Amino acid sequence: MSIFRRIFKVTQSETHAIIDKFEDPIKMTEQGIRDLKKDLQQAMISLAEVKGMAIRTRRDAEGKKKLAADYERKAMMLLQKMQGGELDPSEAERLATESLNQKEQYSAEAVQLSQEAERHENMANQLQASVNKIKSTVTTYENDLTTLKARAKTAAATKKINEQIARVDSSGTIAMLEKMRAKVEDDEALASAYGEIAAVDKSVEDEINAALTGGSISTPSQSLLELKNKMGIA
Repeated sequence: MSIFRRIFKVTQSETHAIIDKFEDPIKMTEQGIRDLKKDLQQAMISLAEVKGMAIRTRRDAEGKKKLAADYERKAMMLLQKMQGGELDPSEAERLATESLNQKEQYSAEAVQLSQEAERHENMANQLQASVNKIKSTVTTYENDLTTLKARAKTAAATKKINEQIARVDSSGTIAMLEKMRAKVEDDEALASAYGEIAAVDKSVEDEINAALTGGSISTPSQSLLELKNKMGIA
C-alpha cells in the first residue's frame, strides 16, 4: 500500500470518527430500517422469482410424466392391434419400441425436472426463512425506534429541567433575599424616623400656636389632678 493511500485511510477513519460523534441514533435507526425494508423488497422479489421457477418446473415435470404415460399407452395399443391381426407384427413391434423409447425419454426428463423443481423449492424455502427473519427484524427495530423516541423525548425534557435547576445558585439567591430584607428593614426604619421627626415638628408648632392664643396645650387628666392635690401641689 502506498504512503498516500495509507494517509487517505487514516484521514478517512478520523473523519468517520468525527462524524460518528455527531450522528443521531434515531436517524441512524430510521435509515437502518429503510435499508432493511429495501433488502426485504429485494428478497421478496427473489422469492417470487424462485417460487415461479419451482412452479413452472414442477408443472413441466408433470407434463413430461403425462407424455411418458401417453407413449406407454400407445405402445400397448400397437401391441393389441398386432394381437388382433390389424398390424404386421414386425411393424407393430417397431412402432411399439419407438413409443417405449419416447416414454423412457420423457420419463427421464420428468425425473430431471422434478429434481430441479425440488432444488428450486428448497431455495424458495430458504429465501422464505430469510424474508421472515428480515420482517421480524424490521418489526423489532420499529418497536425499538418507538421506544427510543419516547426515551429521547423524556431524556431531553429531564436534561432541560436539570440544566435549569443547575443554573440556579441557591446560595446566591439566599444572599440576594437577605440583602433585600436588610434594605426593606432600613427603609422601614428610615420611614419611622421621618415619622417621628414630623411628629416632633408638629408638637412644637402646636405649642407655639397655643402660647400665642393663650390656650393651654392640654387639659390635665383627672388622675393627674388628684395626684397633685394629694401631694399639695397647686
